[in-house]
Amino acid sequence: MTLAFVQVTREFLGSFTTTEARLVATTVLLLAALAVARQLVPWLTRRGVAAVRNRATGPTAEAIDAFSESFPWRTPITVLIRGLQLVVYALVGLSLFLVWGRWSLAMGLFARVSSLVPHLGRLAVTFLLFFGAYVGAEVLRDLIHEMTRETERVSPHHEQIIFRMVQLSLFTLVGFSVLTLWQVDLSGLFVGAGFLGIVVGLAARQTIGSLVAGVVLMFSRPFEIGDWVEIGDQEGIVTEISIITTRLRSFDGVDVAIPNDKVGDSVVRNLSQEGQLRLRLEVGVDYQTDPQRAAELALETIEDVDAIVNNPAPNVVPTTFGDSAVVLEMRFWIDRPTPQHKWRAIRGAIYEVKSAFEAEGIKIPFPQRELSGRAETGGFRVVETGVEEPAGEARSDPAGDSDT
Repeated sequence: MTLAFVQVTREFLGSFTTTEARLVATTVLLLAALAVARQLVPWLTRRGVAAVRNRATGPTAEAIDAFSESFPWRTPITVLIRGLQLVVYALVGLSLFLVWGRWSLAMGLFARVSSLVPHLGRLAVTFLLFFGAYVGAEVLRDLIHEMTRETERVSPHHEQIIFRMVQLSLFTLVGFSVLTLWQVDLSGLFVGAGFLGIVVGLAARQTIGSLVAGVVLMFSRPFEIGDWVEIGDQEGIVTEISIITTRLRSFDGVDVAIPNDKVGDSVVRNLSQEGQLRLRLEVGVDYQTDPQRAAELALETIEDVDAIVNNPAPNVVPTTFGDSAVVLEMRFWIDRPTPQHKWRAIRGAIYEVKSAFEAEGIKIPFPQRELSGRAETGGFRVVETGVEEPAGEARSDPAGDSDT
């Protein structure tokens, strides 16, 4: 049946012998090709896909819905339409060869195209493999989200890292499968990759160290995004944790990027992880003051500061004899540690303690120094101008008199 149809079509198209008839046939074929490829094929394809989706029931409908959520329908439909249009254009091109009496040339081209069919099959399989990997990655994203949604130990950031690693592994597996499909010798590729890895490893030791340290940081979780941390001599709020760097927003509004290998080699202090933070503030009282009474008054005062919590309870202890004062150290806690809470608590403690000490007549002395002269030089004496001069030296005045 098919051979008979081909023979009839060949005889019909070959019946055009005059130039005018061939031009008319060519025009008709081109217009028909445009109408079918540009209008009929997209309309029929979309109608067919819509009919399949509407008639699907049970597990098939669920599978179609899951596919629709993970992957847009527009891409596969577009690929199908373009493929059908290519077939239409190819048939019209073969028909034009027959109209103009170039059957032998058409057969030669057909033979060459036929020799490419195995490669076209490989291309189709390659496309399907990568298409399946993309869809599978989206399905795995939803699966990972469902598995990690119920636990608090896996943050959204860690969920994203897990997905990226799974996605990379999946596409790597598909890549090796495609290379095997195209009969690429992987042994030579692995040997070349090994030498290339050695060269790259020597040239990018710090980057690779940061990469390894970034993976360790993501799973050891010494801090999370939004934590208030001190890393070495840098302090700020964590804004990003990537494979290579950790970014902080300092309190001066500066974005600080720290390589992860430096983070791993530094002392990391997480000030907000435990939910509470103890602060220390020193105040000195005059030596004439009873330090016990001063400590009790300071404790009563800071207990009433709003930013300071009473569980754990604050305390005040004398710590040292200073040059001009007995030093008391006030120790108190704040909830939900942030820089704003810290400075609000310190500011409140300073204001209230100073006011309480002034009301009780307790002095907070400033540094004092005593000045004395050496005995062998006669000490110091004060002249009328208030300038200290060594004793035994007279100060002359303009009138010729001298101070005694």
